[in-house]
Formats: sequence, structure tokens, C-alpha cells
Amino acid sequence: MTAPDTTLAPRRFRPNPVAALFVLVGVAILAVLGTWQVQRLQWKSDLIRKIESRTDAPPVPLPAVVEDPESWDYRPVLVTGRFLHDKELYLGPRTLTPPRGPKQAGFHVLTPFARDDGSGILLVDRGFVPNDRRDPGTRAEGQVQGTVTIQGIARVPQGRAWMQPENRPAENFWFAYDLPAMAAATGLPGFDPLVMQAGPAENPGGLPVGGQTLVQIKNDHLSYAITWYGLALTLAIFFIVASYRRA
Repeated sequence: MTAPDTTLAPRRFRPNPVAALFVLVGVAILAVLGTWQVQRLQWKSDLIRKIESRTDAPPVPLPAVVEDPESWDYRPVLVTGRFLHDKELYLGPRTLTPPRGPKQAGFHVLTPFARDDGSGILLVDRGFVPNDRRDPGTRAEGQVQGTVTIQGIARVPQGRAWMQPENRPAENFWFAYDLPAMAAATGLPGFDPLVMQAGPAENPGGLPVGGQTLVQIKNDHLSYAITWYGLALTLAIFFIVASYRRA
């Protein structure tokens, strides 16, 4: 009688055609997602450099007519005119964080600003006010009167995000900018296409708290790209290893 052959057959690359197709599609999708994140990384890096270069520039007078609002976004500007305090609006909810003050909840005061050259009305985000100081009578010192020159950061107002609640004009409470609706709520003919975020100079009485412009922009696209490319490589390696089988 002949003894059975117990020698194991060598492993060979024997991929399953159906599995190979699915893995190929999966790797391609993951690679595309990784490449997209690399492109987003470049875009975000360019954006951060542009914002930093603009915010570090010296303030300049805001022109009477702004033909290209995007070119003025994040630029320090100077404007002369007077506040229309009786028409202020409230943008919230917002949080004050150190070092501008102790952490607390509230909103931002938006005040129309009539420019002294008669060119229009600029909406100014004067800064943070806590919830219990919404009544202007509780912060009368900060209601600056007369003609003044103010400095701040010009911004292109961002509209409502898809997850944000609807604005409540009847309550004069706004979750996002809507310049036409805001103008209608104040009874004014309209606002300039830019808004100004007031600088850090302290107002009389300490309110509103200016200097609320945020320039810290997250740039996590490199980690996202590494994640997608890593998943693509892992899937490919797993498939190759699993496809080495004995005959």
C-alpha cells in the first residue's frame, strides 16, 4: 500500500474575479477621495495665507462703492459716520470666550451705520453682549452718539447654513445674515454688500465687546487624505494576501 502524500501544495495567487472587481472599485473610490482631500488641502492653505495677509495689512478707508465685495473680505477698513442705535439687530446665539472676557452666552449687536459721505448704510457687528444686557438701556454708555470714525474688518456676510434655524424677524433675532430682510425689518432702504466686524477697541461701559473676528480656520484635510489613502492601501493588501491560496 502506498502512503498518502502529506506535502502541502504551494500557495499561488488565485484571486476571485468577482471579489477582484469589487476591490478594484473600492480602491479607486478611496483613492479619488484621498486626491480630493489633497486638492482641498491646497485650497484651504491658499485661503489661510490670503486671510492672514489681508488681516495683517494696515486699515484703509472703505470706498463709497464696493464693486467686488470678495476682494475686500477680511481687510481692515476705516469708515466715518454715525450709528443708528434705534435700529440695532441681534445675531445669535454667540459665546464670548477668553481672553476677551469670561466665557458666557449671548449674541452680537448689529447696528446700521450711516456713512457721512452719503454713500449708503453699512451694517456693523459691534460685538458681543450677554443675554441679560440685550436692552440698550442697560448699556447706554456704549451707545456712541454723533459722528465717529470706526475701524474693523470687512466681511462678506454669510447666509443661512442648511442646519441653521430660520431667522425670526418679528422677534428681531437672527441666526444668519439676510441683508434684504434685515433692512426691511429696520425700515431702511438697504445695506452695503459688506458688513464690518468692529475691532477690539473698548466701548464706553465695556459693551458691546468688539474684536470678535475669527481667523482660526481648521485645516484637517491632510489627515483626511492620509486616512483615505491608508484605507485604499489596506484594502489592496488584504485582498492580495487573501488571494494567495493553495491549489
